[in-house]
Amino acid sequence: MRITLLLILSCITLISCDHNIVKTQSVAFSDAQWSLTEAPVFKIESIDTVNTYDMFLNMRNNHDYAYSNLYLIAEMKFPQGKIVTDTLEYDMATPQGQFLGTGYSDVYENKLWYKEGVRFRESGTYLLTLRHAMRKNGSVDGIAQLEGVLDIGYSIEKQVQHGSN
Repeated sequence: MRITLLLILSCITLISCDHNIVKTQSVAFSDAQWSLTEAPVFKIESIDTVNTYDMFLNMRNNHDYAYSNLYLIAEMKFPQGKIVTDTLEYDMATPQGQFLGTGYSDVYENKLWYKEGVRFRESGTYLLTLRHAMRKNGSVDGIAQLEGVLDIGYSIEKQVQHGSN
């Protein structure tokens, strides 16, 4: 119950504080564990095909997250069938073990760059699939349960023009 309330409060705070957000969605993981077989799929619909946006991946973790980095596989399926797959790596902690996300207490929010200057040229529904690709050093098999991950999602924001008069 505490985690659900914190998630709702965090989402309201994020949405109310950032007027540049066009779309955002996330999925929470039960028991703060992201299963290797769990690949959330997000539908991105009704997005302007003219404007330019920046895309971010958002992850919330707690102190049970035991790694200094995060490997993700992001797959974007376009309305007309094209699929673009990216393997992404993000630093999640300093060499001293301090988490890089913002937050307090036991919860850290991470806003991770995904795509810059994106135009959704095809009208229709885009599908964004996210899965973790974490492995222990020397192991071929992925980590079955990635502990400490509370939720994962995305946000699309209006691209901010710098230096324009």
